[in-house]
Amino acid sequence: MTHGEYSKTPLYSEHVRLGAKMVPFAGWLMPVQYTSIIEEHQAVRNDVGIFDISHMGQLIVEGAGAREWLNVMLTNNINKLGVGMGQYTFLLNERGGVIDDLIVYRIGEQKFLLVVNAARRDKDFAWLQNHHKEGRSLDRPSSGLETAAPCELMNRSKDFGGVAIQGPRIADLFHALFGKDITLPPRNCIANFPFDGTTVSVARTGYTGEDGIEVFFCATDGVKFWNAVLEKGKPLGIKPCGLGARDTLRLEMCYPLNGSDLSPERNPIEAGLGFFVDLNKSTFIGRDVLLKTTEIGPREKLVSFRMKEKGPPPRPHYAVFQNSERVGEVTSGTISPSLNWGIGLAYVSSAHAKIGADIDIEIRGQKFPATIEKKPLYKK
Repeated sequence: MTHGEYSKTPLYSEHVRLGAKMVPFAGWLMPVQYTSIIEEHQAVRNDVGIFDISHMGQLIVEGAGAREWLNVMLTNNINKLGVGMGQYTFLLNERGGVIDDLIVYRIGEQKFLLVVNAARRDKDFAWLQNHHKEGRSLDRPSSGLETAAPCELMNRSKDFGGVAIQGPRIADLFHALFGKDITLPPRNCIANFPFDGTTVSVARTGYTGEDGIEVFFCATDGVKFWNAVLEKGKPLGIKPCGLGARDTLRLEMCYPLNGSDLSPERNPIEAGLGFFVDLNKSTFIGRDVLLKTTEIGPREKLVSFRMKEKGPPPRPHYAVFQNSERVGEVTSGTISPSLNWGIGLAYVSSAHAKIGADIDIEIRGQKFPATIEKKPLYKK
C-alpha cells in the first residue's frame, strides 16, 4: 500500500505539522514518534503526554435489551456497571480465542460505548452485527431475538475521535482544561463535560500504567481539542507521544497488545487475564472452553521476562529455551526506558512458566539469559 491508501485520523495534519514520523499501523498512518521514544516515554512517566487514539473504533449498543445481549457477547459482567462506569473485557470466538480486548462504558441507562482496537473495528462490528441479526445473542439459536428486548448496534467510529492524556500531572491539566472546580471522574468512570462550545466525554482510563484520561469527541472538534491540550499542558511539560512510547509504556506494565499477545488462537486464561472473565455468568460465547481451560489448567501461559545482560532487544517470534529445550515464543519485546533493560512477554509451557525461573531468549542464533518476572515489570 502507498501512503495515500491508508486511513488518516482527524489529527493527521497536526502530527505532520509537529514533525512526527508517520508509519502505517493497522491500516492507518500514525505517528510513531515526534522527538524520541525515550523522551516521550519519560514525559508520560514523569509529567504528562498526549496520544492520538482516533484510529480506535467506537461502537454503540443501545436499547432495552442492550445489557443482556452484551453480557452474552462479552466475558466480563455488564451487570456490575452503573451508569458512567467502564470495564475491560473480551470479545471471544466460539473456541474461546480473543477476537478483541476492549473497554465497554455504560453511558446511559440502556446505552453502551465499546472502544475497540483499530485493526479490529470493522471486524468487531461485523461479528456483533452477525450475532445480532442471527438471533444468537441469548445462546438460543432456535428462538431468535424475539426472546429478548431488542437493542440497536451502531458504528460511530468515522464521526468520532479520541486522545489519551497520560501522566502523573493529569489532574492539573484536567483542571486547566475544564475548570478548577470540576471534579475528575473516578478510575474506570466516564462523564461528559462542556468544552469550548462543544461536549466531550472524559474517561479515567489508559494504557500506560500512569494516571490518565481518554477523551472522546466529534471528529470535527479534534484539532481544536488537541491544540488546547498542548497549549494548557505547556507549563506541565506535556509532549505529544507516538506509538513507540505507547508500546514501551504498556510493555513495562505487561499490558497485552491485540494481534501480538492476544489472538483468536489464544484465550484470556492462557494470557493470565481471567480476572476479566466472569465464569459465574450462565452463558457467553466461548464460556465452555474457558471453563475447561480453568479446570485442567492452560497448556501455555503468557509470562513477563527481563533480560539478565545488556544486549540486543527481544522481539516477537524469538524462541524461548530452558535447559536447551524450546519451551515457548516471545510475543512482545523492547528495551525498557524506565528499567534500561530488555523486557518482554512470551507464551511459555505452563511447566516452565514459574516466576523466578531462568530462561534463554534466542536472538539471531545466539542465546541470551533472562528471568521470568512477576507482573508488572515497572513499579513506582
